[in-house]
Amino acid sequence: MDIKFTNRLSYKQARLTVLVGFILGTLLSLLQIGIDYASEDASINREILSLLEISHNPASRIAYNIDAELAQELTLGLLRSPVVISAQLIDNNNTVLASVKRPELQSGYRVISDFLFGSNRQFKDRLYLDHLPEESLGTLILDVDTYAFGSRFLRRSEVTLLNGFARSLILTGILLALFYVMLTKPLVRVIRELSSRDPRSAEQAPLEFPAGHEHDEIGVLVKVANQQFENMATEIQQRRNAENRLTDYLEQLENIVSARTAELKAINNRLTQSNEELEVARQTALDMAQARSVFLANMSHEIRTPLNGLLGMIALSLDGPLNAEQQQQLSIAHDSGKVLVELLNDILDLSKFDAGQLELERIPFDLGSLIEDTANLLSQNAAPSVELACLIDPKFPALVLGDPTRVRQIVSNLLSNALKFTRFGRVDVRLRTHEDGVRIEVCDTGIGIAQDAQVKIFQPFTQAGAGITRQFGGTGLGLALTYNLCEAMQGRLTISSEAGFGSQFCADLPLPCHTPAITPAPLRGKVLAITGASSGLAELLSGVLPGWGLDYQQRSVDESLLGLNPDVLITDCPECLFALRPTLDAPILLVTAYGSFMPSEQASALAPLQQQARPLARNALYQTLRRALQAEVTTINNAQLESIAPVRRGRILLVEDNPVNQLVAKGMLGKLGCDVRVASHGGEALDQLEHSTFDLVLMDCNMPVMDGYEASRQIRRSGRWPDLPIVALTANAMPEERERCRAAGMSDYLAKPFRREELAALLDQWVPTTTAL
Repeated sequence: MDIKFTNRLSYKQARLTVLVGFILGTLLSLLQIGIDYASEDASINREILSLLEISHNPASRIAYNIDAELAQELTLGLLRSPVVISAQLIDNNNTVLASVKRPELQSGYRVISDFLFGSNRQFKDRLYLDHLPEESLGTLILDVDTYAFGSRFLRRSEVTLLNGFARSLILTGILLALFYVMLTKPLVRVIRELSSRDPRSAEQAPLEFPAGHEHDEIGVLVKVANQQFENMATEIQQRRNAENRLTDYLEQLENIVSARTAELKAINNRLTQSNEELEVARQTALDMAQARSVFLANMSHEIRTPLNGLLGMIALSLDGPLNAEQQQQLSIAHDSGKVLVELLNDILDLSKFDAGQLELERIPFDLGSLIEDTANLLSQNAAPSVELACLIDPKFPALVLGDPTRVRQIVSNLLSNALKFTRFGRVDVRLRTHEDGVRIEVCDTGIGIAQDAQVKIFQPFTQAGAGITRQFGGTGLGLALTYNLCEAMQGRLTISSEAGFGSQFCADLPLPCHTPAITPAPLRGKVLAITGASSGLAELLSGVLPGWGLDYQQRSVDESLLGLNPDVLITDCPECLFALRPTLDAPILLVTAYGSFMPSEQASALAPLQQQARPLARNALYQTLRRALQAEVTTINNAQLESIAPVRRGRILLVEDNPVNQLVAKGMLGKLGCDVRVASHGGEALDQLEHSTFDLVLMDCNMPVMDGYEASRQIRRSGRWPDLPIVALTANAMPEERERCRAAGMSDYLAKPFRREELAALLDQWVPTTTAL
């Protein structure tokens, strides 16, 4: 193996050595040249000063005698020196006795010489006699050309540098030869021997040591190489033995693989059979899910149809002339029917979660009023000894963005749960802003929930214990549905409870602010509350009344009221009013539990007295205080309200096959001021449309002869009534029903059972309104 000359170690070592030697020699030569330069520079001054010293006495006598001829000879003699280019003799009167000069020598090296020593130098010698040293006779001036000294210095420097270069070249050649003989040649021999060997051979002869290198680095290299050859031979032999053993293992593995292949074939056959069974099970599960959906739809229809008739008839009866006992009995029946509707809605909502079909609205709504309305509706479920209060932050936004229906479900389920398990104390609904949303807290002083039961209460059809169901009832759907609704809104539902010490449910919902809080017009007056300091009424009044500009004070029943003279008295203690009225003329607002209003005879004795049921709503409280403080007593009976209420004069076509539902819908529409015509099926509805004009069609979906879907499609296909609103009346509240109705051409959707308020809202949207005079 040949190695390029410039890559050999001998060349690299010689190059490095010569480079170091050249640099060192150059530095020494430069040092020698510097010393020579200093010596040459000093020699110029010495020679000229010596020349002046020799010429001093003759020049002094010439100047003393003022002999111009001798002065000329003296200056010419000085000009014979090769370094003097100008000589001038001046007496003490500055008279030039003699002055001679000659041109400077020119050469290519003169620039370097002039740079080092200067182009010329001038020397002056003051002339005097030895016996009169203080008296000046004149001056001898010499101009010296330094080139003669500079050229001599440059020649010596050139010789010095050339000698250094020559020594470096000689040293390079000697070192190259020595390094080649001592290092490169034996290494090349070792490399050639190593290159000529077969690395796969197990038998490798040892390398021979180059002569004279048995104990130096090259000898150690050869020794290590021989050791590696021995190790390689051992390793090769071990690998051959391992290959032989691996060959045996491979033969055994082939036998094992053959056996496992046969076993896997059998397993694959079993897996194929299992997959077929799983496919059958999956199809069965899909059929069962479809059957469940059909069952839920049928159950919704079959239950809602009689519920619609039941609740509708009760609502119509409540509008008629009834005594107090009948009114109470029908109200209880109506409320029980609404509980059945809520239970049915919970079951259907859970099925929507399972199917992933729950849709959420995003519209502005008044969450504070929604909570107060929901609490007022559920207040009938509160025990008489339970105080229900809605505590809403006065700075809470007037409108937030979200789904009011689903939020109402959350509040209703949490509040119903709290009222169900609380027999004494308080149930509070608190509302405030939290981070980028709202926080709804429902706190109660009920039976509480044990720690081990708090995990499972959010599961469907599950309660904290079997005794809970026996004692309090319930299906266990409310909290599960509430938990799912909070998660669907990207919110969170948490619980903090301890058995025997009440519970606190906290729903954090991302409902952004749409309209900031609106402060009502300020009121002026003094309001006194007689209630417990820890009551919900006291907390509500202290939170809102100061913000309305009122002077608010709170006293307990046992405290004296002497000298207070309030403009309005608010209390939740009816027993204390009979002792206060003789000494107090201010209007009284009595806050009582649901259904616990004071009899009219007693209320007349305490007039002016107004009664409101808990929970006390903010707007109702504000309007009551405004009327009381402005001394405005306005009594408007139901007949007067109806005389100024908006009524509808539209013609409605009711398509319904159920006689009870016909009576219910017709009665509600009649009270809302509508002219109603009834059709028993879709074909009859088409006939009536041919002969009469209607403003709205209320279309039942499931009917004999022709159902509502087909009737709606034919109405739309005819093109004769393109702007006629068709509203579906269906007892099927499943998610896909709304889309099915829209696909048939219907304009809107109303699920049975429906309330008069829902029907009125529907008519407000689709039928023009006029005002009765």
